[in-house]
Amino acid sequence: MTTIPTMPSTDAATRPNPEVDEVRAAVAAVRRRNRRRLSIALGAGAALAIVFAIVALSSGAASLAPDRVLATLLGQGDRTEQLVVFTLRLPRILAAVFVGAAFGLAGAVFQAVLRNPLASPDILGVSAGASVGAVWAILGLGLAGAVVSGFALAGALVVAAIIWSTAWRQGLHGIRFVLVGVGLAYVCGSLIAWLLARAEVRQAQAALLWTVGSVSDVRGDALVLLMIGVVIGCILVAVFAKGLSVLALGDDHAISLGIRTDVRRGILLLVAVLLIAVATSVAGPIAFVALIAPAIARRIVDDGSAALTASVMTGAVLTLGADVLGQFALPQFTAPVGIVTGLIGAPYLLWLLARTERKTRA
Repeated sequence: MTTIPTMPSTDAATRPNPEVDEVRAAVAAVRRRNRRRLSIALGAGAALAIVFAIVALSSGAASLAPDRVLATLLGQGDRTEQLVVFTLRLPRILAAVFVGAAFGLAGAVFQAVLRNPLASPDILGVSAGASVGAVWAILGLGLAGAVVSGFALAGALVVAAIIWSTAWRQGLHGIRFVLVGVGLAYVCGSLIAWLLARAEVRQAQAALLWTVGSVSDVRGDALVLLMIGVVIGCILVAVFAKGLSVLALGDDHAISLGIRTDVRRGILLLVAVLLIAVATSVAGPIAFVALIAPAIARRIVDDGSAALTASVMTGAVLTLGADVLGQFALPQFTAPVGIVTGLIGAPYLLWLLARTERKTRA
């Protein structure tokens, strides 16, 4: 008599697995913690940005009380107050926020895609390429105005294309990308020094902005284009950054999950370069924001997409705070925002290098 094999019991198939449930609970707890940290970080960053904005709006040669600043923002100020708030000071605040957000997000994308905490666009020469384009337009071609910003945008894209084509060897390798970028940064710095050395004093002074970075004169159409470009860049990063945490695990894991690593890296790096180019084309190279902001964001949240969002806020707050410090920290003395971020970022870079070396030895 033949026996008919019995099918496995559905109770066994649906029986809860304690180990799987424990892993799921742990993952859910980490996600809740990251969401909570991100919410706190965004709230604290927004509050700090508001404080900096109030200081910037109320301080200066034509000082205004905070209550008058609020009344003017609500449309109740007189003509002088509206001129001071809306024409002179608010555009500078908005420029600092959007430029900082662009640098922060671009730096986070570079570091995440290349898996290197030192992979910052200003260190890799992208910002320096924009400076070369602008300085050459001013000193070499005698141009001015919005055309200079166009040359800065083109300079950043050209340097990024050179880095990409030189670093590509049957795929994009992070170490080669960083080394080529650092080398091109030195080349761009030498070109800028040569252009400044052969120029007249007045011309060199006009081009000096493009070597330090400032948001003092970003207004009008330039500000509108900056805001539109940063918003579009943030949307594109949000769309293509879904597989960023998978890329961090390595190409083999990403390919096994169906992610085209080179295509995804290329798109994200292109968007980051465009963000840097747009920001640098109106404000010049603001040093170290793209390096510091993602590092602070990663200490707040661990999740890749959440760290990108935190980097946007961190970059905006850092740039706005540095601009306020440069304007009002010392009486009778003002400094462009790029000088202040350089003073803050240089010690951090030295600390990061020392920390990385200690980890390598360990």
